[in-house]
Amino acid sequence: KAVYTELLRSSARKISGMVSKQGLNKCRMEILAILMRLRQVCCHLDLLGLKDLKPESPSAKMDLFFELFDEALDSGHRILVFSQFVKMLHILRDELDRRKLRYCYLDGSTKDRMKVVHTFNTERSIPCFLISLKAGGTGLNLTGADMVIHFDPWWNPAVEDQATDRAYRIGQKRTVYGIKLITKGTVEEKVLALQKKKKAVIAATIESDESMVEKLSWDDIQELLSL
Repeated sequence: KAVYTELLRSSARKISGMVSKQGLNKCRMEILAILMRLRQVCCHLDLLGLKDLKPESPSAKMDLFFELFDEALDSGHRILVFSQFVKMLHILRDELDRRKLRYCYLDGSTKDRMKVVHTFNTERSIPCFLISLKAGGTGLNLTGADMVIHFDPWWNPAVEDQATDRAYRIGQKRTVYGIKLITKGTVEEKVLALQKKKKAVIAATIESDESMVEKLSWDDIQELLSL
């Protein structure tokens, strides 16, 4: 929380100064980069290269994730885990390796996507599939899972819904549970509020981070950067 608050305050000051000097439109890409860093720190400090801080835990969200994960495994669930940050998927993958747990993995660099999907759907002993939201959000049938966890929220809820639907395809016979992990009191909560406020516009036009930042008003940006 201390790291997030300091980053938020310094970011708000920086953006305010830039907008005053250059105008909003010339600063949008810098604003996007700052919002990205704020969203990353909600997930794991290592995404920002802050390992030297050595807090008690570099990610409260990851701690909660593995609590849910362990409960899900004890109950016999199989889980799809989506994140938009490939580096976050690598961190989760490393922890699964440390725990000697089997998993499948897919991001934009995966060569034979269908082979990985087939392996997960047919080998019941594999409890988890780590997937990049952008690489695996559409076009896959993953009915081998009955739980979907979104590790971090994206601007467009329709994209998240499409990803969740991977477990709802024809052939699914079980109830599918969906979970979103949101860090309280941060930009992640404000993203959800923005989704509700601008639902029609976001669902119709937002396909990337860049297109989202183009739609943000100065009031929207100030709200996202407020404590």
